Amino acid sequence: MTDILVVEDNTELREILVDFLRNEGYTVSSAGDGDKALALYEKYGARLLVLDIMLPGASGMHILDKVRENSNTPVIMVSAKLGKDDKLNAIVSGADDYIEKPYDIDILIAKIKGIFKRRLAVDELTDGDIRLDVAHETIYKNGRAVEATAKEFELLRLLMENKGQTLLKHYLFNTVWGSDSESEEQTLTVHISRLRDKLEEDPKKPRKIITVWGKGYRYE
Repeated sequence: MTDILVVEDNTELREILVDFLRNEGYTVSSAGDGDKALALYEKYGARLLVLDIMLPGASGMHILDKVRENSNTPVIMVSAKLGKDDKLNAIVSGADDYIEKPYDIDILIAKIKGIFKRRLAVDELTDGDIRLDVAHETIYKNGRAVEATAKEFELLRLLMENKGQTLLKHYLFNTVWGSDSESEEQTLTVHISRLRDKLEEDPKKPRKIITVWGKGYRYE
């Protein structure tokens, strides 16, 4: 899964930013138009988006709306025309932060590091009798450790981090296994079944990990 997806139609600025981010150790992909950005995000996923508002093809706001339909992936909005109304619209639509052009790349990188630091600072996720110890990658149910593979843990964590939101099958698969994985999406179905067997009171009538037919899965 890509760490950061940079969406910027200014080729020179995009390439400079990508180089700076890669020098910081991030895995980075980039797009110069909105349609390509959506295709990249849907195929590979990303842990954070740096997203220009004014783009050829799909606008930055449209991309933000699409991202928010299925995940809480952090998004930093960027624009040369970021007035008060634009800022309010971005925040209401779910942007995590914004920065106005021209910007200092060091400041943008600091914002990115701050977001990643806050996300990684979460040491556990809890929901009723289910607890995820993030630091030790361990699942607990009713206080007892549940035997689970790394992929099962990662899948459950992704679902719990996006509680109440439907995550598309291909997004889940690409995020957990990677789009270049030799596994197939059927692997996702198998792992969902295993998690239900371990966590649900009645795996055949799940109340936590819900199937959204034709789309994907949702954690309730």
